[in-house]
Amino acid sequence: MIRLAALLMLLALPAKAEEIVLGLSRDEVAITATFEGSEILIFGAIKRDAPAPDDEDLGVIVTVAGPDEPVTVRKKDRRLGIWVNTQSVDVDVAPTFYAVATNRPLAEILTFTEDLNTRISTQRAIRSVGATIENAESFTRALIRIRAGQGLYQTLPTGVLVEEETLFRTLIPLPANLTEGDYKAEIYLTRGRQIVDLYTTVIPVKKVGLERWLYNLAHDNPFLYGLMSLSIAIAAGWGASAVFTMLRR
Repeated sequence: MIRLAALLMLLALPAKAEEIVLGLSRDEVAITATFEGSEILIFGAIKRDAPAPDDEDLGVIVTVAGPDEPVTVRKKDRRLGIWVNTQSVDVDVAPTFYAVATNRPLAEILTFTEDLNTRISTQRAIRSVGATIENAESFTRALIRIRAGQGLYQTLPTGVLVEEETLFRTLIPLPANLTEGDYKAEIYLTRGRQIVDLYTTVIPVKKVGLERWLYNLAHDNPFLYGLMSLSIAIAAGWGASAVFTMLRR
């Protein structure tokens, strides 16, 4: 809702002196049985009605966000020699994947208020409305730290290369443990740490081939999927036993 309000404010402004023209290296990402990660090249240009200003305060921000999901973050403490869950926070909205790439550190090209309104930074993209316990923000930081270690949350403060104040490009690495769904790519153009243009597009990430067939079978016909899995396990065990018997002879 907040991002929608910010977008409506941008649309209400007069004709822009600078606009984003975008390109993508691929229209979709296919997850196969042997998928080990990938990359998306996002590139584009800045269309102008007049020469670029000489103040060198141009900012380019690229975000790629996976589908949102609720998450429960738990804290463990040692009690009587064992580790147990002692506190938890329900995070209402957390993207399954989130990358922020900029041409300079985010604080240098975006004000705190703009970040608060548009939720560009990773910390702002995660929303925990009902958290009432003390130090609830530490749970959000823990979630960011865990997913960053898995390659799912990325902050690339110099990940966008800008050439001659006109052309820009960035390479967003995608880990192997991606969640299927529509990934939203947003490109922000800033001047004086204020957003002057926004471009949004969607990159589908979906399973294909055998991976898609197995996924559909497991969800649409779990009984048949279970029988097939059991049959494969029995056949594999019998085959291994037969090979072992032959080797012993």
